[in-house]
Amino acid sequence: MSSHNPALTYSMAAALSAMGVLHFAKPKPFESIIPPQLPGSARFYNFTSGAWEVVTGALLANPSTRPAGGLSALALLAAVWPANFYQAYRDLESGKASTGKKIYHAVRLPLQIPVMRYAWSLYAEKNAKRR
Repeated sequence: MSSHNPALTYSMAAALSAMGVLHFAKPKPFESIIPPQLPGSARFYNFTSGAWEVVTGALLANPSTRPAGGLSALALLAAVWPANFYQAYRDLESGKASTGKKIYHAVRLPLQIPVMRYAWSLYAEKNAKRR
């Protein structure tokens, strides 16, 4: 029996899937936060991460593929974290960030740690049972 909260797991699946679709429907905001130091085009990173999010959401939504989804979510969140830091840096460095935007970044960046831990737990629980 799983010790995970189904509502949390399905919410994570839905959020990742929805964000992934938005990468294709409204690419400009996502492309604007791709660190310019990365090689290649922002469009490539945007569409790749968008597709990865949709696939990860689908993996998380299905109990039989949930462990793979947890590992994928962990890797995805780690991979996009630099873009989130770049967005925070860019917004705060401009001096034009509203109080709400500052709070958003102050909450969002550290909140990714427990989300990543939860993703790992979805993977690790299944694999702990195999031992």
